[in-house]
Amino acid sequence: MTVRRAETRDIPRIGELLYQVCNVHAAGRPDLFVAGARKYTDGQLEDILNENDRPVLVAADEDDRVVGYAFCQLQEGGKHHALHDVRTLYIDDLCVDETCRGQHIGTVLYEAVLALARECGCYNVTLHVWNCNAPAMKFYEHLGMQCRQMEMETLL
Repeated sequence: MTVRRAETRDIPRIGELLYQVCNVHAAGRPDLFVAGARKYTDGQLEDILNENDRPVLVAADEDDRVVGYAFCQLQEGGKHHALHDVRTLYIDDLCVDETCRGQHIGTVLYEAVLALARECGCYNVTLHVWNCNAPAMKFYEHLGMQCRQMEMETLL
């Protein structure tokens, strides 16, 4: 398996994986997520792949078939007077094909994200994970990530 920057030719496969992620979220929060939908259209994916501050990494098997991805965003601090001005690599979305889980692909992708963050001079790597996605929470905790803040809600 190799990890590389995503290319336009990867868009159809990334799209399939985006459906998997949305369905996990829709199962946990059907009040918010639409089952059978996906986060980005093909056109939006093409735009993202052309943005320098939004790198997308893919894990590809021996046949160069995409089996996972990590959407990232470089974020600059300094937008708040009480916070230090730090550069962050935010993981917008990370997915491993449901048929390939348990093969350490997610760990390899995460390690590639950490390497990218170091190359870019980032202070930290952050992400958001839905409370209803217990396997993802366990995975990120296993990687050494810690809860930084919590968003809470009251349904009306």
